[in-house]
Amino acid sequence: MTSSTKYIQYHGILLPLQAHSKESLDYAEKFSVKDTDVFAVTYPKSGTIWMQEILPLVLNGGDLTPIQTIPNWDRVPWLEETRLAMVVDQLASPRAMVTHLPYRLMPPSFHTSKAKVIYVMRNPKDVMVSSYFFHQMAEFLEDPGTFDEFMDKFLEGKVMFGKWTDHVKGWRDTELGDRIMYITFEEMAKDLPAAVRQISDFLGRNLSEEVIQKIAEHCSFKTMKTNKMSNFSLVPKEYMNHDKSPFFRKGVAGDWENHFSSEQLARFTSAIRKELEEESFSLPWSMD
Repeated sequence: MTSSTKYIQYHGILLPLQAHSKESLDYAEKFSVKDTDVFAVTYPKSGTIWMQEILPLVLNGGDLTPIQTIPNWDRVPWLEETRLAMVVDQLASPRAMVTHLPYRLMPPSFHTSKAKVIYVMRNPKDVMVSSYFFHQMAEFLEDPGTFDEFMDKFLEGKVMFGKWTDHVKGWRDTELGDRIMYITFEEMAKDLPAAVRQISDFLGRNLSEEVIQKIAEHCSFKTMKTNKMSNFSLVPKEYMNHDKSPFFRKGVAGDWENHFSSEQLARFTSAIRKELEEESFSLPWSMD
């Protein structure tokens, strides 16, 4: 699929070698999921870091200690990444983790558990724009080329974690019932306290209005951007070059309008629609 030495192939999808290895993926496959575990699942660039901020606070009743003292990748680690094995024993119960894995690649123990999932979706046009800029600053990823070239790769699934449409289809069509909650990046951006309340209710936490407001305030884009435990400024420049583009760039919905030409929009929309035409769910955004 690619001649790059920057990726590892895993069941048909590409993962960056910087954070994944055969060992970490074996570890994820054999991982023993507990009934109390909570997973935030996203396609890359859809709100993962946001959930790493929100989940610990919802689960611990608003205590800010973890977001102020533990880097996000250790606070709410990725299931598939090499760090999990190193930090899993330090995770407080209930354990919160994030993953970009497609539904079909979740560990067997996940399916037999009662673990809960929050699936965060984002408008794919914004996902692609965010991903394009991320590829420019993340030295461990392939150079994205031009915006047009990157769009082709994105639509063909020749990017990390495969096709956006495959990811969404897999996670929208599960047998998880009331174990899964769906929310969009756009809903979170529009009314964060309401989103925090929804997450809190889903996880069976009876948080007061005061605590919900406090969590929303500390998980705002503005606050996260200045939190060195969350903004990836602790990552050495040879991995993430913040001079090229900050990790937290804009954090808004609709930035795609500043980047797509009308021809690109038509091509992108047509490809996404075609991929989803037989699905029973509808997307919460206009694709035009």
